[in-house]
Amino acid sequence: MFSLLSKPRPSGGIPRGIATTGPVLFSYGFRPFFLGASLWAIFAMAAWIAALTTGIDLAGAYGPAHWHAHEMLFGFSSAVLAGFLLTAVPNWTGRLPVSGKPLAYLFGLWVAGRLALLATDVIGLTPAVIIEAVFMPALLTICAREIIVGRKWKDLKVVGGLVLLSAANLWFHIAVVRQLDVDAAARLAIGAYVMLIMIVGGRILPSFTRNWLNKFGRTDFPVPYNRFDAASILVSVTALACWTFAPQHIVTAAIAAAASVMQAVRLIRWRGWTTWPDKIVFILHAAYAFVPLGFAAVAAGAMGALDTYPVMHVMTVGVMASMMLAVMTRASRGHTGRPLAASNLSCASYVAIIGAALARPFAEVLPTHYHHLLALSGALWIAAFGLFCIEYGPMLVRDRRSPREAA
Repeated sequence: MFSLLSKPRPSGGIPRGIATTGPVLFSYGFRPFFLGASLWAIFAMAAWIAALTTGIDLAGAYGPAHWHAHEMLFGFSSAVLAGFLLTAVPNWTGRLPVSGKPLAYLFGLWVAGRLALLATDVIGLTPAVIIEAVFMPALLTICAREIIVGRKWKDLKVVGGLVLLSAANLWFHIAVVRQLDVDAAARLAIGAYVMLIMIVGGRILPSFTRNWLNKFGRTDFPVPYNRFDAASILVSVTALACWTFAPQHIVTAAIAAAASVMQAVRLIRWRGWTTWPDKIVFILHAAYAFVPLGFAAVAAGAMGALDTYPVMHVMTVGVMASMMLAVMTRASRGHTGRPLAASNLSCASYVAIIGAALARPFAEVLPTHYHHLLALSGALWIAAFGLFCIEYGPMLVRDRRSPREAA
């Protein structure tokens, strides 16, 4: 059914190369996973709001609160990560992408996981979590193989992030099944995503900013990656590890405060304000601004000034979701041959996700306005990804076009 541009079965037995026939949706990794992630972001948030307001039995034995946390971290977010890595890793390694049937099978694993957790009362809790837990190791295996065979040893850091996410997902499921606290597993997952954002962000933000400035003959480029970037990532990863296992310790507060300052300096060195006229670049810097804010929140939480969930939501909605939406819009445009410029709809989605990221943590900080802020944040979240679906859904399922720029 699917024909490939390259040899049909290279070493390893997995067909690779961009599929030139068959559904366009499965011709490149970003297409099914970005579309699936955005649709699931809308459904999962709407279902969670319905569970809160009507008390419906969401996800059966898994529990609605656990399901909400899991599906934000390992449902929506894992799909965005898969779409990005299945598109970016071939560019990094020079190898052909997974496409056609293998991509459809991988996407099917992700879909099966989403359905399984909603059907725990039908198939049983343990079978459901086993089905769901397959996707992350499968993605890890594919990315690790491509990076190792492509001998891109510096990109093994990405594999490390996927190992942590696979472990966090399994830990989360075990905690649910055994009725234990899931917060530490959630913090490990959040830390893994933030680590990947710091690593990949340090690659793409300065590059895209430099390219934009260079178009206008400007030379006030971002500071290139150097030892300060390496040190800031090391301190930040240490802070995330401390937050995972000792979220309310004075040492966590001190290291997280240092990480916040270093990440803020790092962001300033990238000169993001110079890209204000180009919103598709500027949003990357705006999203990354939540990284130092997130570490500041971790420090405040460790000192007892913030509760657990406001800290988590600065990281999840602020750092993760805003950066993911920014990357989804740019990669979708670049890899479908569209101009790399944000439309009015894209800009509206950026405003919505930033608004959701700011409103959600304040819901717990301002308890008298909890329900209003929660509703506002949820509505803005749905609007952000709804606008993405309206604008980018047709791009992802329609005609094939040559990419303009790598992810």
